[in-house]
Amino acid sequence: MNNIRTVSDTKRAFYSIHTRPINSVYRRVIEELMVEMHLLSVNVDFQYDPIYALGVVTAFDRFMQGYLPESDKESIFNALINALQDDPQRYRAEAQRLQEFAQTLSVEDIVSWVDDAANSEVQNDLQGSFQKIATTPKYKYSRILAIGLFTLIEQADPQAMEDKEATQQTLTQLASGLNLPLDKLQKDLELYRSNLEKLKQARIVMDEMTQAERKRREQRAAKPAVSPTPESAPEEVSSDS
Repeated sequence: MNNIRTVSDTKRAFYSIHTRPINSVYRRVIEELMVEMHLLSVNVDFQYDPIYALGVVTAFDRFMQGYLPESDKESIFNALINALQDDPQRYRAEAQRLQEFAQTLSVEDIVSWVDDAANSEVQNDLQGSFQKIATTPKYKYSRILAIGLFTLIEQADPQAMEDKEATQQTLTQLASGLNLPLDKLQKDLELYRSNLEKLKQARIVMDEMTQAERKRREQRAAKPAVSPTPESAPEEVSSDS
């Protein structure tokens, strides 16, 4: 009997946990992330990894920037991870730990560890993750993993990915050391950055529309109400009798 959960099962679980409506622009982002995570979770070659968790958290937080009400964001995140039968606190904790650790490193440190991932002695959790990725046969690459790797580099040097030539070299070294497909890594990160920019522009348009509507309401509220002019009463006609 096939007991593998379907995408529909995961979506139903999500909407039963987070019951408040989600803005249509953001709902599409959440559902695409949910479907991607679901398909990975049921793949026999997929392995959870802290770098993957960093990718999930980073993608969620960046795509959900500007979401209102702000208080709903954590509920949506928790519902997303719980719907996939996982622990949202684990994702948050491991992502934060990796971010903070990466901030103490240089890009050269990370690239060096990646280059030696298959053979080096593991001295910390990040090196352990690199070694697992590099040495696991049929390791399941994903766009989310690519975002996690990208975030590590960003945390080590926020300007590191602004230099196209340096970016190409860094991605080539990451792909080579971890035995990941370079073409997919590059395309996924280009699409990721492009989608962030598109969502940023969509937020600007939504903000402008919201401000324009608020201004119209304020103008209507400030306009004095005009009382209807009563019809003139007919003059009394006096009768001389």
